[in-house]
Amino acid sequence: MSAHDHAHDEYEYEYVGPDHEHDGPDHDAHGHGGHGGHGHGHGGHSHGVDPDADRRWLGIALGLIVGFMAVEVVIGVMVHSLALISDAAHMLTDAVSIVLALVAMRLAARPARGGFTFGLKRAEILSAQANGLTLLLLGAWLAYEAVRRLMDPPPVAGGPVLATALAGIVVNVGAAWCMSRANRSSLAVEGAYQHVLNDLFAFIGTAVAGLIVLTTGFVQADAIATLVVVALMFRAGYGLVRESGRIFLEAAPAHLDPDAVGDRLVGQPPVTEVHDLHIWTITSGQAALSAHVLVEPEGDCHAVRRDLEALLAKEYGVTHTTLQVDHVQDALLTVGRAGTLPDGGDAHCADAHGPVHRQGPHAH
Repeated sequence: MSAHDHAHDEYEYEYVGPDHEHDGPDHDAHGHGGHGGHGHGHGGHSHGVDPDADRRWLGIALGLIVGFMAVEVVIGVMVHSLALISDAAHMLTDAVSIVLALVAMRLAARPARGGFTFGLKRAEILSAQANGLTLLLLGAWLAYEAVRRLMDPPPVAGGPVLATALAGIVVNVGAAWCMSRANRSSLAVEGAYQHVLNDLFAFIGTAVAGLIVLTTGFVQADAIATLVVVALMFRAGYGLVRESGRIFLEAAPAHLDPDAVGDRLVGQPPVTEVHDLHIWTITSGQAALSAHVLVEPEGDCHAVRRDLEALLAKEYGVTHTTLQVDHVQDALLTVGRAGTLPDGGDAHCADAHGPVHRQGPHAH
């Protein structure tokens, strides 16, 4: 017999953190009676891309980047500088990332409706992943071109390369400053900001390469600077793909250990067991948690749920919670570490996922 098969209290409760205002359909308090009661917590936190993120600053940064990128491509082709062309390609990905972030802001601000029960909050994660993949593919092409030019370098005019790179440094400093004024709680916005910073470092490398070519005639410095840019692109692209991939695969946020969270919850009396514990990220900065919690027969399920939701909000910053709290069966009080009842039945849900957390030492 599973823990679902016996009579238990059924209820649903919404935990609302301090200073939280219900400002739309996403946040309306609700209550639904029914089997397998649970609670949703939506504490005072930002759900992904904040609707009030300053689009104007992102637009200014986008204008600076696109305008200079066009000039840089022309100069790079004229002076045969792959470093300048690679910098321009990097700026293109910066521009795309900002555009995608702006689009994601619009989509994420839409209220949940129909089959999209979380709204379109993961639009920003899609944009971040697309941007990361673009960086990796473009970096691979530039790496190939750089190696080819190392073996057979074309003539490069160091003066125009140096002058253009110095102008690029100024433009990227301005763009980075504009983006720092915008809301960076979004993975897409933060990714675009980091790209601009990487581009700033790349321009510094290109300026050094231009100076070397101008003073020594060592034209391979241009290709070497390109490889430095490629390394930065790979680093940024891999980071975006990895982080967005974790979110799409419903992995727990990197800063949260589900086993540690489960042990913390089961350590609160009168909780005896926590299983089916899931922690995932809905969108940037919005972690969610669900779990089935069993308490001692004399325990107050309502009070336990409120206490656990408050604990999760205070210690882990998780305010979007779904906790099903039931009284434990008497037979479960004598359960062994094997996780089965004395009659061989399952100690919890018929189809439990993940480890079972109980008081005292137990396997994870």
